[in-house]
Amino acid sequence: MTLVRTRIAPSPTGFLHLGTARTALYSWAYARHHGGQFVLRIEDTDVARSTQESVDQILDAMHWLGLDYDEGPVHQMQRLARYQEVAESMIAAGTAYRCYCTPEELDAMRETQRARGEKTHYDRRWRPEPGKTLPPVPAGVKPVVRFCNPKSGSVSWNDLVKGPIRISNEEIDDLIIVRNDGVPTYNFAVVVDDWDMRITHVFRGDEHINNTPWQINIFHALNAPLPLFGHCPIILGEDGLKLSKRRGAVSVMAYEEAGYLPEAMLNYLARLGWSHGDHELFTREQMVQWFDGSHMAKSPAQWDPAKLAWVNAHHIKLADDARLARLVARHLAALGIGADAADARLAQRCALFKDRCATLVELARWLAMFDAPAPPSPQDRAAHLTDAARPGLRSLCERLRVAPWEPAGITQALKDTLAEHKLKMPQLAIPVRVAVCGRVQTPAIDAVLALFDRETVLHRLAEAVN
Repeated sequence: MTLVRTRIAPSPTGFLHLGTARTALYSWAYARHHGGQFVLRIEDTDVARSTQESVDQILDAMHWLGLDYDEGPVHQMQRLARYQEVAESMIAAGTAYRCYCTPEELDAMRETQRARGEKTHYDRRWRPEPGKTLPPVPAGVKPVVRFCNPKSGSVSWNDLVKGPIRISNEEIDDLIIVRNDGVPTYNFAVVVDDWDMRITHVFRGDEHINNTPWQINIFHALNAPLPLFGHCPIILGEDGLKLSKRRGAVSVMAYEEAGYLPEAMLNYLARLGWSHGDHELFTREQMVQWFDGSHMAKSPAQWDPAKLAWVNAHHIKLADDARLARLVARHLAALGIGADAADARLAQRCALFKDRCATLVELARWLAMFDAPAPPSPQDRAAHLTDAARPGLRSLCERLRVAPWEPAGITQALKDTLAEHKLKMPQLAIPVRVAVCGRVQTPAIDAVLALFDRETVLHRLAEAVN
């Protein structure tokens, strides 16, 4: 049985955007489901726009998402000799040829075709044909290498997502496979790479459907095994237009900064084009178990920030509290609050508040009150820290000075204060929340106070009654 090998091949001309991350996820999950291998390739032949910063960002995003690769990163610019070797072998075999057309000649060719109402195609003037006399080689012109695309017939494949697709070869011209500077074009390099790397399955965005006929014909010209292709529909933004690097897309790593968990991102991205029954929420391990390449959507999916927040909230609730403490410490630092991720109380605070949060940023904002001032709003202060509330707060403050500093001891101090002043719990608990936490609503007030330093609680209560 052939070993399944998939790949992701981002271009380092910007950040890893959401569509590429989804394609990476599908490729990774398919390989893991079938016990295969997953390859990371960096398609950096766009020398003018490729940057090391983008490469680093891509690697960081793959690491954060947990999409581990078995080979790579392989850089195309380190394989130029290989592309040249293959191109020369194709020229020798008659499946490629050198073209000496200048840019001005190509422009004139297209203008003439447009004037005749024809589709603009390269006219194959430098393509060798039996009995054909080629133009004399012009001096000082560096040639490109073009592929001898079949002139008749059609290209067809059974797409893993779209189903059967067929395109006439008459719609495809002789594309350039090597530029005059020796750098290969995308459609040539990707074929050589997939051939050399023994890629069996290619998942990618459906904007590549128009490239696939050329690539299939090059595979055939090389007598190379053809991978199976699956073209995934685009992701639409909230405005209904395509997300892309140039319009509306957000870096994957921006979601880490915004407080999303990687498992939530994978869960949400997976559902933007794939389903397993009615399951909306699942783990990375479940996806690997279920992702066999079936049940792929044929229609575009729409990015929904509210849905992502809901998915993230679910995974935050499931997350280990010690892990949450490590993650939220970074977001607390961004708020100017130094927090010890190893402090057991930080994990306990995460456990208490995580059910209320859709992101780690929200969780950090909740937890900030334990180590930074949390003044109530003027409206809450006026409504709840009233003259009627102050006697109860003074009594509670005195009891909390000596109460055992754990929920049961704090609960008893609250009960004794309620009895002394003939109050109901909301009449005392809400002013305490406002005074200590700066908020009207929190989880159970005894559990919350127990996670504060005693002196912080006493200081804030004293400020509220003076």
